[in-house]
Amino acid sequence: TLTSHGLFFFVGNIFVVSLSVADLVVAVYPYPLILSAIFHNGWTMGNVHCQISGFLMGLSVIGSIFNITAIAINRYCYICHSLRYDKLFNLKNTCCYLCLTWILTVVAIVPNFFVGSLQYDPRIYSCTFAQTVSTSYTITVVVVHFIVPLSVVTFCYLRIWILVIQVKHRVRQDCKQKLRAADIRNFLTMFVVFVLFAVCWGPLNFIGLAVSINPSKVQPHIPEWLFVLSYFMAYFNSCLNAVIYGLLNQNFRKEYKRILLTLWTPRLLFIDVSKGGTEGMKSKHSPAITTNNNHAEIHL
Repeated sequence: TLTSHGLFFFVGNIFVVSLSVADLVVAVYPYPLILSAIFHNGWTMGNVHCQISGFLMGLSVIGSIFNITAIAINRYCYICHSLRYDKLFNLKNTCCYLCLTWILTVVAIVPNFFVGSLQYDPRIYSCTFAQTVSTSYTITVVVVHFIVPLSVVTFCYLRIWILVIQVKHRVRQDCKQKLRAADIRNFLTMFVVFVLFAVCWGPLNFIGLAVSINPSKVQPHIPEWLFVLSYFMAYFNSCLNAVIYGLLNQNFRKEYKRILLTLWTPRLLFIDVSKGGTEGMKSKHSPAITTNNNHAEIHL
């Protein structure tokens, strides 16, 4: 979708593509194994697959929050520091930032193998980060991988909101910044992505933080249903971003429609041709079959 209409060539969209890749990682490997564990009422794939599944799950989660942070910084520089934006986020620098984002993501995941925190949890039928393995490590994970990035994102979006309100109400008459409607729509889209990520992943992270601080007192008082619900809320987040893009961005809606019609049109043509061929065989006087080109041409 981003490669159509020149959308991809706005370098800020590189991080949006990267975020989409992070969302897709869990769909390729961990989620099918979770479904297998649900059907078999237990993990049957062995420890190697468990470790790989847990690693990819963590890669997706941390990759998502780091990419959301990168998007927020990019939007902050684009809207609040537009004069320096082209220098800070030219194509070369943006690719370097993207590589740094994923390098930090991998570095953040690797310690799990040494701590032994990637374990199968029968309550959620998946191999994931075990919050009770190490108190200090769990606190570090929650702070570094969740609280700090979300604090940075909150700062960036708060500054953007302040500028948008000032420009809207003309508080800053000397402001040379001109905000286009498309810029504001893109900002709102990514802001909603951030809010939903925080809502979906917040409960699980705060439960983990509370349990790690005082396991003996806190853990017995957390209902199992709450723990399971918080996990599946977090898992569900990976499915939401594509929906948000479609709901809030007109370009995405057009491209979704075009893609769906492109996938569906050959099927309609095949049905029409097959139907016409059958009717032609039944009647000797039937005219020659002509394909209806209305299905083949789609103008958006």
